[in-house]
Amino acid sequence: MAIPILAIGLRSAFLALCCVMIATLVYTISIDGLPFRRDLLTPWMTVTLVDFYINVVPFAAWTYYKESNHFTAVIWIILLICFGSVTTCAYIFIQFLKLSPQESLQDPMYYVLLQHDTKDGVGQKQKNHSSVVPARIGFSILGCLMAATLVYTILTDGSPFRKELFTPWMVATLIDFYINIAALSVWIAYKESSWLHGFLWIILLICFGSISTCAYIVNQLLQLTSQDPLYLVLLKRDNSTIPHLSFQHIPISFRINCCCFIFITT
Repeated sequence: MAIPILAIGLRSAFLALCCVMIATLVYTISIDGLPFRRDLLTPWMTVTLVDFYINVVPFAAWTYYKESNHFTAVIWIILLICFGSVTTCAYIFIQFLKLSPQESLQDPMYYVLLQHDTKDGVGQKQKNHSSVVPARIGFSILGCLMAATLVYTILTDGSPFRKELFTPWMVATLIDFYINIAALSVWIAYKESSWLHGFLWIILLICFGSISTCAYIVNQLLQLTSQDPLYLVLLKRDNSTIPHLSFQHIPISFRINCCCFIFITT
């Protein structure tokens, strides 16, 4: 029996990252108290939080798309805002648990990314309009906002590479931030057919955070037409144009006709 190594590996990795973040939170609270203090909001902590929450936006959008129940989607998004990468990793872990053995073997990332109703390659809701253009504009604005925030803070508060900035809660926030970066990096590695392109984008993510996230998403959205369903941005280019079809998806009448044709010709 084949073992779904990729699905098991990713599921285990996200569970481990979730546990790391929980341990980090517990440890930081024990040594430095709760984070709800004004003295913690230094200029660079504010920049880090803005960077962090801009990166939460694509996870929130994906969660809203994945969940068929709007109430459940809103609850997950609130948890994302409150608990950051703990929720990110827990949600992704749960999505991997929902995969069937066949899905885990075939293409686990494809089935995790897509909503259940679109897994046969057909859009779940045919709408009269697409959200591609508004998404391009939205992520462009977020990327510019982060770039402006970064430049302003450098001009007014200097370089972030100073020892006094690395308080316990700053370190915890950075760990939280880079766990979300790890999740985004998995998606980019899946999306990119070239290892070099994927590696370069991941390096940019690590160095520039949500600026690179927004730039990558806008770049992917520009490869879609304005009429395309927005969920296609989640997939590899080949998967976004060729639906995953198994033998069971082919109509019975077509199968019978094919068999008759083969029988006659032979």
